[in-house]
Amino acid sequence: MEPPENLPGTPADADADAHVSRAAMDANTAVLLVGAGVTVITHPLLYVKLLIQVGHEPLPPTVGTTLFGRKVLYLPGFFSYAHHIVKVDGKRGLFRGLSPRIMSSTISTVVRSKVRQQVEVRSKTDEPQTSLRKVVKETSHEMVIQCLSRVATHPFHVMSIRCMAQFVGREDKYGGMFSCIIKIFKEEGIAGFYIGLIPHMLGEVLFLWCCNLLAHFINTYAIDESFGQASAVRSYTKCVMGIAVSVLTYPFILVADLMAVNNCGLAAGLPPRTPIFKSWLHCWNHLSAEGHLLRGSSFFFRRVPVTSLPPIQD
Repeated sequence: MEPPENLPGTPADADADAHVSRAAMDANTAVLLVGAGVTVITHPLLYVKLLIQVGHEPLPPTVGTTLFGRKVLYLPGFFSYAHHIVKVDGKRGLFRGLSPRIMSSTISTVVRSKVRQQVEVRSKTDEPQTSLRKVVKETSHEMVIQCLSRVATHPFHVMSIRCMAQFVGREDKYGGMFSCIIKIFKEEGIAGFYIGLIPHMLGEVLFLWCCNLLAHFINTYAIDESFGQASAVRSYTKCVMGIAVSVLTYPFILVADLMAVNNCGLAAGLPPRTPIFKSWLHCWNHLSAEGHLLRGSSFFFRRVPVTSLPPIQD
């Protein structure tokens, strides 16, 4: 017979359950706070990136030379661009559009946590760690989580993008988060919150599959078990593949961000700065023809090669 303190339903069990529940709640709160902190810290980077994506170059390029003596025009890097924003709008100007991003980060964390719990319950497997089937299954689960998270957070992404893009034309059409919701809903309906969703989701799904499959094939077939540092190398493979694949999938993200701004009443999304795009494929073709599919992918050493420049005066 079990001691009374170990019987189900006793106060000891209730206290243990309450302790576990509080610990889980504290962990979730910590994750949300860390996510919000990272969002705040990285927001100026994404702000500058967005302005570069829409083609806003308020500072003149400077003439320089490469290590091989070739003359080039260097466009302003992140710090020069950020300094310009502070000069125009003050330090608070670097955080324009932050509140929708914080809301997006919070919702994404919650959705991912809930969906991952459900996926883990339904996906028990005893397959070998290196099996291709396991990689495909895990990637499929990640894809579902990513897609659901994107659908839930994309409206806030659109709001944040438009708030930041107002810097180009010095507009104040989109103010706080709630005014953004009202403005977009009145002018464009529910569809306005999901402009650019398809290319963004395609880019993320393509990134997941390419990154996971390439990492699996390299770890399985390219790294010899006899190599002493095989396990250490495998731990970095996915990270390296992520960097490489992100270059291939970046155009999808660029097109999604441009579509979120296009023809919404802001100077950043209207002629003569940019055409009115009929679809995201139209936007892609336009950027491809102009050679701008990677615009905004780099913060530093952005240069425009030129064939002839006037002599540089000392």
